[in-house]
Amino acid sequence: MASSAIAFQQANCSAERTSKSFNLGQLKTSLSTAFKPFLKKIQQVPLRIDLPSSIKNTSVSIVDAFVDLVFEFVDQPVLPSQANFAPVDEIGEAVKISIIEGKIPDSFPEGVYIRNGPNPLFGGFKSTLSIFGRSSHIWVEGEGMLHALYFTKEDGDGNWTISYRNKHVETETFELEKRRNKPSFIPTVEGDSPAILSAYFFNWLRFGKVNKLISNTNVFKHAGKLYSVAENDLPQEVDIFLLKTLCDWDVNGAWNRPFTSHPKTAPGTGELVVVGADAKRPFLVLGVISADGKELIHKVDLKFNRCSLCHENGITENYNVIIDWGLSIDINRVVKGGPLMRYDKEGCARIGVMPRYGNADSIRWFKVKANCTFHIFNCFEDGDEVIVRGCRALQSIIPGPDFGLNKFEWFSKGFENRNSTDKTEGSSAKTAEFFTHAYEWRLNIKNGDVVERSLTGDEFSMDFPMINEQFTGYRNKYGYSQLVDSTASSTSGMAKYGGIAKLYFDEPDIHAFTGRYDEVVRVEYHMFPKATFCSGAAFVPKGGGLEDDGWIITYVHHEDTNISQVYIIDTKNLSSEPIAKLTLPQRVPYGFHGAFIPSH
Repeated sequence: MASSAIAFQQANCSAERTSKSFNLGQLKTSLSTAFKPFLKKIQQVPLRIDLPSSIKNTSVSIVDAFVDLVFEFVDQPVLPSQANFAPVDEIGEAVKISIIEGKIPDSFPEGVYIRNGPNPLFGGFKSTLSIFGRSSHIWVEGEGMLHALYFTKEDGDGNWTISYRNKHVETETFELEKRRNKPSFIPTVEGDSPAILSAYFFNWLRFGKVNKLISNTNVFKHAGKLYSVAENDLPQEVDIFLLKTLCDWDVNGAWNRPFTSHPKTAPGTGELVVVGADAKRPFLVLGVISADGKELIHKVDLKFNRCSLCHENGITENYNVIIDWGLSIDINRVVKGGPLMRYDKEGCARIGVMPRYGNADSIRWFKVKANCTFHIFNCFEDGDEVIVRGCRALQSIIPGPDFGLNKFEWFSKGFENRNSTDKTEGSSAKTAEFFTHAYEWRLNIKNGDVVERSLTGDEFSMDFPMINEQFTGYRNKYGYSQLVDSTASSTSGMAKYGGIAKLYFDEPDIHAFTGRYDEVVRVEYHMFPKATFCSGAAFVPKGGGLEDDGWIITYVHHEDTNISQVYIIDTKNLSSEPIAKLTLPQRVPYGFHGAFIPSH
């Protein structure tokens, strides 16, 4: 723990040495004045400029020379406990899996298990040092890389052919930096405000974009096509077999802003409901895309007065569910010396319920207790109520602490177990604020009442929820999530998931009642071996089975041996050993969301 803290303190000291070489306060004031017209302009016009190629090339070359002279790209430190967050190379052609422990059942469907996650170019996350100060990537950045496992049955004999491949999602900015063969986009999220402002300015001058397009968060299927997505851009259509990036998906030109990472397929109609946030007005827009993916049949400005970072939207049979927490993006805040992205614990916390094709005036807003909820299990209607179940914490792990604070200490304290009593005097970090409970909000459409309760206790923090997606928008009895290993996460300062939970929403756990929570639900656990952690878990339904009849499939990594595998776990016997363990040909870094796409 001490060595971990020292590594991050050295990074902080480096930032302080850079800042002391000039008067940051004076520069901040002058830059704020100078950049205001630019920022006002950047919020009003598209971030693409058409100039004669000769003028454009000459101008870019001059600005590039200045950037190369003034900005130094440096590697961010990686602790030994963070080794499996480091990027890997593309493996090339698909590799057949030959080491399989256990047996894949005949009833397991043919298909592709695919997971997204950050895999930064040029060796890892970068910071820049310059006369403007320091700016840095944060842990959720990094170009997306897809890891795919292909399951094919051999005719008649019950054997399986399984192969693995990986490949970067080749966004426009990925291809640009790949051609340049060096880091080119200056980090824009975390750092001294003059450094952030200058990053916006020089990125925009050189590339017509203020930051990189990362496409590293999730994958989803709609109308027979596979898409990779992150909140800062349009989705990219990907060839599911070759993992080749085909094109950006703008719904035939009708959608001109980012997607949330978790769009929802409407029950009954097959339409795709999506929201998209932007740093300029309109801040949040909702759209409904036709079941065939060819037409945007409904689009509405939700009339937000700020850019709320909406990671997931919900859906029921008749309603859209809009999540509005205290995490926001504000360019004007940077001009005033603050961070681009900030979570306000005392700020807005509300849930909106809107008819499928309604407008901003039709939204019924419900004020709820302050919290940070990135992920939803499911939403459904129950009489006059809309039920929302998600994973609720008290603090956001994005973007991180205020610049200048001890980053490792902040994350380490936040990941501690909820029962921890360590309160270091003078510490800027709060203990266990990232601890996440499964949580339920009951929203009464008729009278406006809200009833909230935790569904789980303090034994484990849990996130990255999933359900049998055939029940999306309908009442469901079961949910699954990844379990946070609070000790390992606190030690490394990064989230690590040491197991899988199965929640029985209709079954109370009568032995876990406390005076602090309402009665919690029954939870079953599958715990991984020591120093083994998962990412991208997905539920695979058994054809013709009950809601909880199926498997959890997940990438796992054994830190003691540096071997990566895929586990298949029977959800009817969750606490039992995995029915199959597939050893992969190379290390797979920890990532974000995964999905199983059946072939038929």
